[in-house]
Amino acid sequence: MNRVPDEGLVLVPGNTLITGTPEEGRALALTLARHTIHTIQPDLDVLKGGRPNYSTDPAVLIAAAHAVAVEFRTIAAANNYWRP
Repeated sequence: MNRVPDEGLVLVPGNTLITGTPEEGRALALTLARHTIHTIQPDLDVLKGGRPNYSTDPAVLIAAAHAVAVEFRTIAAANNYWRP
């Protein structure tokens, strides 16, 4: 099996949701969503093999964006919405 490297399976990199800025929070949200997919499907050949099907399906792309938005909402709350 062509497996995702272990660093790609860490569900919360650095074991924290705290970031310095909303931009860093958004980047973390994308990373968390990616790592979740890699944990669900760690076989890169299977994951990449399905890409032609799901990468052109608007409903699947919207679902992926929603997953990132949910992660970002969680991170924003953990950061008190970056208020001082």
